[in-house]
Amino acid sequence: MRALVILWHLTPLTVSFLRDRRRWVWWGKGAVRTEAFHRRRAERMVVTLARLGPSFVKMAQVFSSRADLIPEPYVGALSTLTDQVPPVPIAAIRQEIQRSYGRPAEQVFERFEPEPLAAASLGQVHRARHGGRDVVIKVLRPGVERLIREDLAVFRPLVAWFSRRFPNPHVANARIVIEEFAVRVWEELDFEHEAANAIEIGANFRGNPRVIVPEVVTELTRKRTLVLEYVEGIRVDRIQAHPGDSTHDPRGVVSRVMELYLQMMLVDGFFHADPHPGNVLVAPDGRIVLLDFGMVIRVPREMRASLVRTVFAAIRRDLDGILDGFRNLGLLEAGVTNDQLRPLAERLMDIAYDPATMAERVDLLAQEIMASLYDWPVRLSSEMVYFARTATLIEGLGVRYDPAFNAIHFATPIAIRMRGAIQRSLDLGDGTSPIDYPTIVGAVLGRAARAVADWWGRVSAPAPTVDPPHEGNGHRLLLPSSTNGKGLPVLDDGP
Repeated sequence: MRALVILWHLTPLTVSFLRDRRRWVWWGKGAVRTEAFHRRRAERMVVTLARLGPSFVKMAQVFSSRADLIPEPYVGALSTLTDQVPPVPIAAIRQEIQRSYGRPAEQVFERFEPEPLAAASLGQVHRARHGGRDVVIKVLRPGVERLIREDLAVFRPLVAWFSRRFPNPHVANARIVIEEFAVRVWEELDFEHEAANAIEIGANFRGNPRVIVPEVVTELTRKRTLVLEYVEGIRVDRIQAHPGDSTHDPRGVVSRVMELYLQMMLVDGFFHADPHPGNVLVAPDGRIVLLDFGMVIRVPREMRASLVRTVFAAIRRDLDGILDGFRNLGLLEAGVTNDQLRPLAERLMDIAYDPATMAERVDLLAQEIMASLYDWPVRLSSEMVYFARTATLIEGLGVRYDPAFNAIHFATPIAIRMRGAIQRSLDLGDGTSPIDYPTIVGAVLGRAARAVADWWGRVSAPAPTVDPPHEGNGHRLLLPSSTNGKGLPVLDDGP
């Protein structure tokens, strides 16, 4: 029965997309589509996926950060599909607590609040009190395991057939994303696994004055229930800076978020892979609070070394270094040469470093690059799927407060400042590291050269008109310029 429900909802959408390339699905020219048509279909797609339930909502969230696979307006529409669902009736939650502990909530906790703090597709969170301190209990949504098992049993064979019928790197990457989801979702459903993740990440940040990882109440953690200390904070996308309030300055907050993710991804090799704004808070004292450790990725040292080389090559704008890094990361198909990819890679770097707003850079990508990317011989490993998702979500946070936010520009001084920790984490055991000083010096010089070029462009250009500050959801932001007040470039090493 579930298979019929899925096919009933997805078949019309699938046929509609196929007709974009072949009017009669198997033959004919592609149907002509207007921008208004794409917007309407994107809205219809979101409604359809929401109706299909948690499996499809979670998959949509992963795809919402993959503009290389899904173009606008679809990727934008998917980003609106959140985990927020109607709460589970409190009677069912109490039954789950009874099932986990063998006694009712009132005998487990000194206080249990029946009104949920959050209701998501996989779990529901309630505030409680235990051992004299405030805690939260996360309870697995009843029936969600069966529903996901049924959905994957139907959806995975369909995707496999589709990838055989349309053998294209673009389609193959979409299948990799779905297969990775099929593995990771079971880890998200095991709260003992999530507790272990939280404990390990907490240990990695022990002593760090900028980060809070809630403590796990291990004696109350079970496979279907997770208890953590309660931490006060506001969502990272809802901060409002006031004059003199340095702890909630958006630029500083984004810098701290980026720094902690660079540490997890490049130094620790164990990173929180679901940093949507509901999972990252800002505490009253400005510290970053991480929540929800169900989706955590472990990255081998060899892959981190290749990733770091690629990052520093991007900072230097070394195209051959970037393409070699892609090859070492397993992103390029066998037989593809740098000469084949260099023109496209060069244009991608031009767009990445363009001082335009994020929206303008996306338009450039759509106009000049996306058609070529469809046939670009790139395949993402499971780890790189989540690297890409995490990077996209963090860039989205920066753009929320500054439409001209550029993640590469912003991350460069942070990565250079962290070079010592990165080198130590990649030590090969004989005192050597795959990241040498020429690599770092080249990155520093490349950044300095760009800063001078940017400064020269500013002083030689006509005086710009002053526009009102960017408005977004009631927040006003005035970011400091990249000069020292005398018109000279500053290599900002971050807060």
